[in-house]
Amino acid sequence: MKVLLVNGSPHKNGCTHRALQEIQMQLKKEAIDSEIFWIGSTVQGCIGCCQCQESGTCVFDDILKIFLEKAKDTDGFIFGSAVYYGSSTGSLSSFMDRLFFSGSSYLENKPAAAVVSCRRGGASEAFSQMNMYFAMCNMPIVPSQYWNQVHGLKPTDVEKDLEGLQTMRTLAFNMSWLLKCIEVGKSNGIPLPQREEAIATNFIR
Repeated sequence: MKVLLVNGSPHKNGCTHRALQEIQMQLKKEAIDSEIFWIGSTVQGCIGCCQCQESGTCVFDDILKIFLEKAKDTDGFIFGSAVYYGSSTGSLSSFMDRLFFSGSSYLENKPAAAVVSCRRGGASEAFSQMNMYFAMCNMPIVPSQYWNQVHGLKPTDVEKDLEGLQTMRTLAFNMSWLLKCIEVGKSNGIPLPQREEAIATNFIR
């Protein structure tokens, strides 16, 4: 079993990375493989061309295509972001917009969680924003003992956020437990949920 940890901060080794490291260390103790995937500092946003709905892939040939190849064989996802003005970074928002629009088939039914890092405020808003993606893609949302956030201006500050780091470890415990439960279910013949064909109701006709 493997979990992809997405670093959506423009700083490759900043506070968000430190939070994901804490999760990664705990996953290793639980015998779960993981990889921290940094999306970089700039990501092309979705232009709403809908070509991916016909071709099955995004028209832009960039970091997203590399991620989608990894996502095919990944069992769970954790998306991490710094908090800018009460929301996730522009790069991560662009990345997740395109990922969920063009690659939802690689994500559906797989557990997911959001992690946010801020100096002081705005964490709850960013956390809620990121969870909306999972809820629209039939992804079980993995909880922790508190909202998944760490605080600090630099990684050494995060080291002092003992509750935040413990929250990351609890998240890793819960992700590991859920992945193992899903694996046991599959081995005992429990199928994935059977869903109705999606209905889209437009308010303006």
